[in-house]
Amino acid sequence: MARTSSRRRAAKLMAKPSGSTMVKGSPDDRISSLPNDILVNILNRLDVRAATRTSVLSRRWSQLPAMVPQLTISARDLLPSETKTSISKVEIVRRATAAVAKDPANAALSNAELVRRTSAAVAKALADAAAVAKALADAAAVAKAVANTAVAKVIKSILACRDPGGWPIRLSMTFYLRDGVPISVGHTVGNAMATLKVEKAEFTVLTEKEGRKCSIDDVVNYGTRFVSFFNECHNAFAGLTRLYLENLRFRESNFVSNILVTCKQLNYLGFFNCDTEDWITLQVEHAQLIELSIVDCRFDMVKLTWVPKLTWLVFLFWITSRDPPLALGYVPLLEVLRLSNAARSLDKMLKLSTFLHETSIRDLTLGFQCEKIWVQPECLTRRQAYVFQQLRILNLVKIPEGYDLTWTMFFLEAAPSLEELYMTYGSIHVKWK
Repeated sequence: MARTSSRRRAAKLMAKPSGSTMVKGSPDDRISSLPNDILVNILNRLDVRAATRTSVLSRRWSQLPAMVPQLTISARDLLPSETKTSISKVEIVRRATAAVAKDPANAALSNAELVRRTSAAVAKALADAAAVAKALADAAAVAKAVANTAVAKVIKSILACRDPGGWPIRLSMTFYLRDGVPISVGHTVGNAMATLKVEKAEFTVLTEKEGRKCSIDDVVNYGTRFVSFFNECHNAFAGLTRLYLENLRFRESNFVSNILVTCKQLNYLGFFNCDTEDWITLQVEHAQLIELSIVDCRFDMVKLTWVPKLTWLVFLFWITSRDPPLALGYVPLLEVLRLSNAARSLDKMLKLSTFLHETSIRDLTLGFQCEKIWVQPECLTRRQAYVFQQLRILNLVKIPEGYDLTWTMFFLEAAPSLEELYMTYGSIHVKWK
């Protein structure tokens, strides 16, 4: 919100001045008379499109976009606003059936003829809806291709004008995994890392289809594309500080480990709906990783063997034959943990005091999606008191109805420093401070 407000104020400052605000006899307005560092600060609060438009004002302005300390550009932000929403097949059938029933010309028809006309109307409505959906999908694909190309061009243009001996720059890029754009972006960023002072570099790699719409063939295809991108741009990946990946299936079982080995500077790594063809035990060893997010992924086991700087971990909606599917090794700084899963009646229960015995968690979220509680109730012991002595915030989400909430007393007794407790039990929301 603060970022949006600052951009609005900056955009207002950049608006064309009225005659009363112009300095008489001067070709420049009062904003242009400000020193470069102030103007660069203003440009840094604008989005990339607005900032680059200022380069047409004068020769001086044309040099300023290449001086901004932060370059953030997202292909999603360049897409046209969606003006149409999809309608479910059930709603299409309902509307077509209602239209036939309301038509006065059909009032005297026999039941058999009415059924025939209704079926024909429904079939036509579904065919029309399918044609519209395909047209919208094709238009969206074209829009994503155009936005992707724009990202590559803007990054290349701005970085080419940077002074190698100038101020450091922070790069944040979001783009789609399609065509040759990812490799183009990777080469540009890799060259920048070799010639410029790049303080941070972030890649958010999106797929054209969203997770729920992806078939097996889609995620395999996306995985193949990413492997080609990764292999072509090792220099860029070696310097990344943040990487987010989604909807990828890798043919090689050790490829995820290759990402960890190559991307040695990562502070954040996020996986959504990613896996390998063969279920693997993912060993995580990384000296710089601070935040790790694994959501809706299919790994047999994830072992955080040695992650000395990790402070924030999200592990949601796992699918595995192991219980638990996550093992915490050397993570001495881990403070924030988010765990959520839809436990089945046959799944084993997790003993938190054993699972967290090497950590000092301060902020814990446990999500229960259905069927049963997968945390085993425990009696308070000295070991459990040690595990939870640093706990300050506890969030228990979607506790299944029918469970006696007295099991939550374990946390209240084991966590003497607890400051905030949030619970959702069915439709009941409880907040305690």
